Amino acid sequence: MGGAPHTPSDTGWPITVQAHSPQFLSSNGQSSPTAAAAAVLLEEPLYDALRIINIAMLAAITNGYESHHTKTSVQKLTASLNDGKIHLLLACSGSVATIKLPNIIQALSKYPSDHLSIRVILTPSASHFLAGQSKEQPTVSGISHLPNVDAVVRDLLPLLYVDADEWKVPWVRGGGILHIELRRWADILVIAPLSANTLAKITGGFADSLLTSVVRAWDPLGDLDTSANNTNTAQGETEAVSSARRLKKRRIIVAPAMNTAMWRHPITAKQLRVLEEEWGVRNVPDPKSEAADNSSAPMTPPHEINQSSAEPDEGDGWFEVLRPQLKKLACGDSGDGAMIEWTQIVAVIEERLGLGA
Repeated sequence: MGGAPHTPSDTGWPITVQAHSPQFLSSNGQSSPTAAAAAVLLEEPLYDALRIINIAMLAAITNGYESHHTKTSVQKLTASLNDGKIHLLLACSGSVATIKLPNIIQALSKYPSDHLSIRVILTPSASHFLAGQSKEQPTVSGISHLPNVDAVVRDLLPLLYVDADEWKVPWVRGGGILHIELRRWADILVIAPLSANTLAKITGGFADSLLTSVVRAWDPLGDLDTSANNTNTAQGETEAVSSARRLKKRRIIVAPAMNTAMWRHPITAKQLRVLEEEWGVRNVPDPKSEAADNSSAPMTPPHEINQSSAEPDEGDGWFEVLRPQLKKLACGDSGDGAMIEWTQIVAVIEERLGLGA
């Protein structure tokens, strides 16, 4: 498709991509699938347009599929929605406490891989703390190889997600949306650490990254997701069933971590009130008093837990905040703001998901 030349606008330089340009043709002279998807008039800044062109060129070289996209396939994620496992979505935002991610995953390695599946979201800032700088800071690839980090086996690299994965290949009708599929997949989302910046974005309603989009699209009661999975209850659901569903919902658990001055800033207190008082679950046990070893509890997927048991009503909220601890911080300051001990985060995960030995 051609088109007359375009003039620059305030939003960038629109360009026209030719589907049948020589660099986009496969060996048999046909346009590659991704090149065809990219062959549209792009009203986007030049940077984004060139990025899509690069994807198309990669597709032409690899028969239409880039290897990294293959192993982070939204279709394969969708296929795992009903695999019978407990699904833990772990996320890290930009804080030094990101280096505790390997500890959390390793501590959960005692649970069989056919029962527990873990997927990881890293914000760009969080990724900077996992570049192999030290023994306690493995590379992102190293995190990928930890136990129970779910793998779509391709080049032996299991599955993690970064912002670039959201729209790695131009979307077409009928294709899945990564942040929605992750929401549907997860039984629980744990953000540890939650940085001051991401806290502000979440409470402000931002959805400008993969992680904040998952949070904004969260479906605590599973009303949308049960419909998507064709397991929703019949119309005319009784009041008793509705009440039982309200007792136990899919939570977002956050463990804030930031400098003491940031933690004590007045805006942080306001943001915490949103998470704890407006969006928070009620009757939350203190994680410090919960036993880390819950070996006597059976391993039951959350969707199979008996909701009619005599548990306290969690209210309308779905957030649970694990408040920071007082200690000397990595920056050298001493005070509150350090992420709660990772062992306590593990204990909360085990309890909330009903994990057993």
